[in-house]
Amino acid sequence: MSKRTPVARTEQDDGDGPSEQPDSERADQPEESGVETGAEAVVAGLENAGVEYLFGVTGGAIMPVYDALYEHEELTHITMAHEQGAAHAADAYGIVSGRPGVCMATSGPGATNLVTGIADANMDSDPLVALTGQVPTGFVGNDAFQETDTIGVTRPITKYNIFADDEATVGTDIGTAWALANEGRQGPTLVDLPKDITQAETDQRPEEPSTPDTYDPPTTAEAVMIEAAAETLVDAERPLILAGGGVIKGEATEELATVAREFEVPVVTTMPGTGAFPQTDPLSQGIAGMHGTGYANMAISNCDVMLAVGTRFDDRLTGDIETFAPDAEIVHIDIDPAEISKNVEADYPLVGDAGVVLEQLLRAMPGRPAAEAWREQCRTWQEEYPLDYEAPADEPLKPQHIVERFDEATPADTIVAAGVGQHQMWAWQYWTFTEPRTWVTSHGLGTMGYAVPAAIGAKLAAPDREVVAFDGDGSFLMTAQELTVAAREELDLTIVVLNNEAVGMVRQWQDGFYGGRHMASEYPWAPQFDKVAEAFGAKGLRAEHYDDLEETIQEAREYDGPAVIDAAIDPTEDVYPMVPSGGDNARFALNAEQLEGL
Repeated sequence: MSKRTPVARTEQDDGDGPSEQPDSERADQPEESGVETGAEAVVAGLENAGVEYLFGVTGGAIMPVYDALYEHEELTHITMAHEQGAAHAADAYGIVSGRPGVCMATSGPGATNLVTGIADANMDSDPLVALTGQVPTGFVGNDAFQETDTIGVTRPITKYNIFADDEATVGTDIGTAWALANEGRQGPTLVDLPKDITQAETDQRPEEPSTPDTYDPPTTAEAVMIEAAAETLVDAERPLILAGGGVIKGEATEELATVAREFEVPVVTTMPGTGAFPQTDPLSQGIAGMHGTGYANMAISNCDVMLAVGTRFDDRLTGDIETFAPDAEIVHIDIDPAEISKNVEADYPLVGDAGVVLEQLLRAMPGRPAAEAWREQCRTWQEEYPLDYEAPADEPLKPQHIVERFDEATPADTIVAAGVGQHQMWAWQYWTFTEPRTWVTSHGLGTMGYAVPAAIGAKLAAPDREVVAFDGDGSFLMTAQELTVAAREELDLTIVVLNNEAVGMVRQWQDGFYGGRHMASEYPWAPQFDKVAEAFGAKGLRAEHYDDLEETIQEAREYDGPAVIDAAIDPTEDVYPMVPSGGDNARFALNAEQLEGL
C-alpha cells in the first residue's frame, strides 16, 4: 500500500548544542508537547483516538491539516477520487471495524460533497468522523471563496458537529467528535476547521478522546419492565425475535443467539441486522421487509409477542404500521429512547445497551415458551415460500445465480458490499450470511454509488478477508472513478456489476405502478464496464453465459488486485418477493401477476 515516507522532525536548540542539564533538573521540566500548530493538534487528536486510516480529498482550506499529516507515519491517508467516495469508504470502514471511520475534505464544495455520505451514516447509525476545512474565521459570513455554512448544512444529519474556534482546544474537539461517534448510539460527527485556527501556533496537546460529562447513554433497562417483559415472553405461544442493526453495532450478537437458542425462539433479521444471527441456524426465519422472504414476513404477521432488538421500525420493514405484527405485544430494546414508540408502539420499552438488556432478560426469564407448534408453523412457511428462480441454460444469466455461485466459492467470513437497487436486493436475498459485519450497504438513505468506495473501506478495515461488491450498472456509473484508488492501493477485491442496462428498481416500479412507462430508467447505450475497469487499472472481465461463469469467478478471485466482472444479466428479471410500499407484509407478491392483484 502506498504511503508517503515521513520526514524526520529536527530538534531545535539555541545554536550551542544540547544543554547539559542534570537528570534531576530535566525531570522537573515540562515535556515537549510535539504540537506547534492547530493542524498538528488535529493530527495529535486523531492519533490519540487510535485512528489508522483517513479517507479524503485535499484542498485549500484543509491544506494545513494535510501538511501536518506529512510527517506522521502512524496515519495513512487514502486519497479518494471524490469526496462522496471518501465518506462512503470511511462509513464502510466503520461498519466492518466497529470503530469510527474518518473522512476529510476542504471547505465549500469539498464539504458539501461529503453530505451524501454523512447523511447515509446518520440514517444507518454508522460511526463516522468528518473533518472539513473552512475559510478563516474573519471571512466567515462574507461569502468568501469556497465558503459554505458547513455547520448549518450538516446539523440535521450529524449526531454532533462543532465549529473549531480555538487552536488551543481544536485537538480536543477532534477527540470529542470521535468519542461521540463511537459511544452510545453510533453516528456521524463533524469538526469544521477554519484555516486560521489550523495555522495558528499552539503548544496545547489534546486530551484523550472522551464524551462530555453530560453525555450518559443508558446501559441497563428498568428492572420492573424487564420482569414484565420476561413474563410476557414466557407466556407467548408464537414468540419471535426481530434483530435489527443495533444488535451488531452494540456487539450483542452472542447475547441474542443465547436468548434465541436457550428459549427456542425463531429469529427474523432486518436488512441492517443481516448477520446478527446465522442464517444457517434452524431458528433463523430469514430476512424481513419489502423484499424479505415470504416466511419471515408471515412470521412477523402472525406472532403474538415480538422481541425487537436495535431496530427503528422503518417503513421498508413495516409496510403499513396498522398491519405490522397486528396481534403482537412488542418488547422493544434500544439504546436510544427516541426510537421507542416512534413508529411502532412498544408495550414493554427497554431502554439500554442491547447486550446488557438481553442478559437482563435472560436472567429474568422464568421458563421457556411452549411454542413447538409455532416453530413447526415457521418451518412450514419456509417450505411454502422458498426463495427460488428459474435459470434456463438458453436464456441470459440470472443475477440470483451469480450471487449464489459467488457465495459458494468464497469463505464464510467474506464481506459483501452492495450499491442500491435490484442488485442490492439479490445480494441480500441469495447470499447466506452467518457472521456480523459482513453485509455493508446503504439502508435508510438508499444511496446509489455506495458499493465501490465501500468495498475499499471494507478491505482496509479487514485486509485479510475477502471482499466482494455487487453493483448495478446505474449505481456503478456514479462512483466508478474510485477504481483508481483500489488499483493504486493494490487492494485485492472483486466488484460484480449486475448489468441490465437500466436503473432496474425504478423500471420495476414503473412496470408495477406506472403502467410500464419507462421514463429515464433505461440506457440506450452503456459502456463496456470490463474495458472501463482496465482503463482505471483494474482487471476487467465479462460474464455472459452459464458455461463460463465459474471460470470467470475463479479468475477474478485469483487476480491479486481489484477485479471487475461486467455480468450481462437477464434484463427482464425483477426482485421478488415484494410488498408494495405501505402494504401489508402478509400480502406479498411472488411475481408480477400477483403484484397486479395487490
